[in-house]
Amino acid sequence: MSASDVRPTRAALPPLVHGLAGTAAFVTILVFWTTTAWSELFADLATVTAVKQTIAWGLLLLVPMIAVTGLSGVRLAGGAKTPVIAAKMRRMPVIAANGVLVLVPCAVTLAVLSGRGDFGPTFQAVQALELLAGPVNLALIARNIRDGLALAGRRKIAAA
Repeated sequence: MSASDVRPTRAALPPLVHGLAGTAAFVTILVFWTTTAWSELFADLATVTAVKQTIAWGLLLLVPMIAVTGLSGVRLAGGAKTPVIAAKMRRMPVIAANGVLVLVPCAVTLAVLSGRGDFGPTFQAVQALELLAGPVNLALIARNIRDGLALAGRRKIAAA
């Protein structure tokens, strides 16, 4: 078997890029949320600060992953209007708005506040908001991954 036998074809690259970017974004958000919850429950303030700083820097990877996922998804969908594609397209503005308007500002704010050693009421309120908004995006992205796998023929579509 040669190297060209295992390389994806040109036609397979957009779905591969879309799937990898979406999965990477989901896993990244899950890691952000899990490490936040763990550090808040079990770690000292220095660890909480390190987690918040790392998440803020991690946005430099996460935001492009989500953008690639969204743009490649629109390209893959073309003009198709199937119910599954329509459902995925309806979720994307919610995912984007929650990310851009809630999660990114929360992450930056928490990084700044923790960097100052300010873990007071503002930090706690923003942290609570982040811990509530994160699972919303995780659930919506998980549904898009499920539907994407169904579209790719790797999973059956559940009856609605």
